[in-house]
Amino acid sequence: MTGRPLVVVGDALLDVDLVGSASRLAPDAPVPVIDDVETRERPGGAALAAVVAAAGTGREVVLVAPLADDDGAARLRALLDGRVRLLPVPATGATAVKQRVRIGDHAVARLDSGDPTVALGRLTAAAVEAIGSAGAVLVADYGRGTTADAGVRAALASAGGPVVWDPHPRGAAPVPSSRLVTPNGAEAARVAAACGVPADGDGLAAVGARAEALIRHWGVGAVAVTLGARGALLSYGEGAPMVVPAVPVTGGDPCGAGDSFAAAAALALADGAVTGEAVSAAVAAASVFVARGGASAWDAADPAPTLQSSAPPSAAGAGVEALLARVRATGGTVVATGGCFDLLHPGHVATLRAARGLGDCLVVCINSDESVRRLKGPSRPLVTAADRARVLEALEFVDAVVVFDEDTPAEALDRLRPDVWAKGGDYAGADLPEAAVLRRWGGQAVVLPYLDGHSTTALVARSRTW
Repeated sequence: MTGRPLVVVGDALLDVDLVGSASRLAPDAPVPVIDDVETRERPGGAALAAVVAAAGTGREVVLVAPLADDDGAARLRALLDGRVRLLPVPATGATAVKQRVRIGDHAVARLDSGDPTVALGRLTAAAVEAIGSAGAVLVADYGRGTTADAGVRAALASAGGPVVWDPHPRGAAPVPSSRLVTPNGAEAARVAAACGVPADGDGLAAVGARAEALIRHWGVGAVAVTLGARGALLSYGEGAPMVVPAVPVTGGDPCGAGDSFAAAAALALADGAVTGEAVSAAVAAASVFVARGGASAWDAADPAPTLQSSAPPSAAGAGVEALLARVRATGGTVVATGGCFDLLHPGHVATLRAARGLGDCLVVCINSDESVRRLKGPSRPLVTAADRARVLEALEFVDAVVVFDEDTPAEALDRLRPDVWAKGGDYAGADLPEAAVLRRWGGQAVVLPYLDGHSTTALVARSRTW
C-alpha cells in the first residue's frame, strides 16, 4: 500500500442486475417475456466508488458507511471483503437494494427497496480517526441521510486531506471545506435554479454560470460539472473555466461513471495533484471505466489502468476487449490495420477511412518506438508511440489503437483476431505477410487503394532539404 488511505464516506447500496434475453411478448400484456435470467450482484453507491478506487491503485481504501443488520447488508459485506477496509456506521432499517432488469445491454426497469436510517451520533472513533488522517476523502452522497448527520459533517470538516464531494439532489450541501464538488449537469442545473440561475440551455456558457453559482452557494473551492460524453467543466468561481473533453467511447455502460470520476479525482488529489490535474485524470478514468463495461465490469479480473494517470484513455489499453465483445455480440465485423504512422499524412488518412468502411469498428496496430527503430533506423520514429496513438485516436473513424513491440503485428493480430486485416499500398495480387495468421481463425486479408505521392520517408527527406 502506498500513501495515506483514501476514505470514502457515504451511502452504500446493493446493486443487482437481472439479465436475460427476450424474443416474445407476454400473451396478457404488451411486455417482453424475459428468459434465462442471470442474477449479478455488485456494490453500489459509496461502496462502488470505494471498490473502483481500490482497483489497481496500490492505495488502501476505507469505506465509512451505514450498514443495517439484514440479508442485504450481509451480501454487500461479502462483496466488499478483501477489497476495501469497512468501518460501518450502525444503522436501522433495511439495506437499500437497486435491481435493474435488463435484456442484454438494455435496462427495461428498475426496482428499488430499502431505506436505512443512520443512527445519529454513532460515528465510531475508528471512523473519525480514519477521516482525520486520510490522504483524501471522497463523499459519495446518495441522498439517504448519511451526509446530513452532524457527527459525520463535523468529521468531514476536520478531514486530514482534500475532500471531494459527489452530491445528490436529495443529499445535504457539501461542507464548505470541500476542495472539489462534482455534480452532473442535471444536478448542477437543479441546484443553480434554486439559487436563481436559469436552468435553460446546456451550452458551456450556461454550465459555467451554474458552476459559479454553486461555488458561491456552497462556499467550496471548485466545482467540476460532469457532462457525460462531453467531458467536464471545472470552475473556481471566477475567470475562464477549464473544459476537459472526453475521448469518445463506442458503446459501454455509463452506470457508475460518476463514481469512477469522483474516485479518480480524489486519488489524484491524494497524490498531490492540483485540482485541474485531478479533473483531467478523472475524465480519462471515467472514459476508460465506461469503455470497460461500466459498473457491470466492477470485478473484472484485469483491472482498469491506474485512476491517477493523467494520460488520455485508449480503448485499446483498457477497453479494446470490451469494444470487440460488443461488436461481436451484435454480429458486427472487426477490422484491423497497422503500420508505424510516424507523421500522419493524407495517404494514411485515406487508408484508415477506407478500412473503417469495411466493418463496424477499426483497430489500428502501431509499432512501438523500439520496433520502429529496428525497421526504419536510429533516427526514427520522429513521434513517440504515445503521441502517435493520441493522434490516431482523435480520428473519428478509428475506434482503438494497439501498440505492439514485435517487428510484425502477428502476435497482436492473434490476440485481437479481427475478421478483416486491411493494408494500403502496392500489394495487389501478392499474398500479404499477415494473411497466414488471419487464416487461423477464418479472417481475411485485403488490400486497399493507396493515395500516391505520400509517404513519411518522403516527407522526412524533403524536410531535410528546406
